[in-house]
Amino acid sequence: MLIANELGSCPQYAADGPRSARLGRKGAGTAIDRIPAWAVVLLLSQPAYSQGTDARHKQALADFCLEYMEVRYPGVDLNGDILYVSVQRQRMFHVRERTMLREYMISTSTQGPGTERNSYRTPTGLHHVSERIGEGVPMWGIMKERLFTGELADSTCTDDRDVITSRILWLRGLESGVNTGGNVDSHDRWIYIHGTVNEGSIGTPSSRGCIRMRNTDIITLFNEIPTGTLVLILDN
Repeated sequence: MLIANELGSCPQYAADGPRSARLGRKGAGTAIDRIPAWAVVLLLSQPAYSQGTDARHKQALADFCLEYMEVRYPGVDLNGDILYVSVQRQRMFHVRERTMLREYMISTSTQGPGTERNSYRTPTGLHHVSERIGEGVPMWGIMKERLFTGELADSTCTDDRDVITSRILWLRGLESGVNTGGNVDSHDRWIYIHGTVNEGSIGTPSSRGCIRMRNTDIITLFNEIPTGTLVLILDN
């Protein structure tokens, strides 16, 4: 594949290079949110992708995501739909059947990445969509405790409270001790991908831990993915 071939020219990241550079070693930087150094050099030094970016470059990013997951999560089924969230770039990429499908601007936590309860940070690592909530709710419909209140928000609203609108994708962590269980449980922290009343904040960190999207975008995404869709969140 493209990335593997290009890595072959970098001795420290070649196939026979240090295993820890790709998989991590126990007690030595095994946090899932740390992308391998070769990926940073190869892809993340490039400008943020936009909707008009050449399709080959977008596909290279999809290939990178899949190769990373194959190494980090052996045995996980990577066919179907996968969402890749880049915290530093405030982007989410939708990969379907190993092909880049869409790119969305998002907003993650103002406090940065983190997994502890009451930290108000966006958790990293591998998750999946455990529940899809809000089908049939009108665009801009306000939701409280995952129920439609009957109220509609104003598209010109600049309220910086974490008001949830339109749709909810509730995430569940898949890595014990990292984002599920104990004090680091993403599902128990009510970490969602959801619509927001403050669309002007999209593209900059502005949430209290969730992943915010524009209302049209969250509805599009909601309609395209099933329960169980993998969500990879990385601090890159």
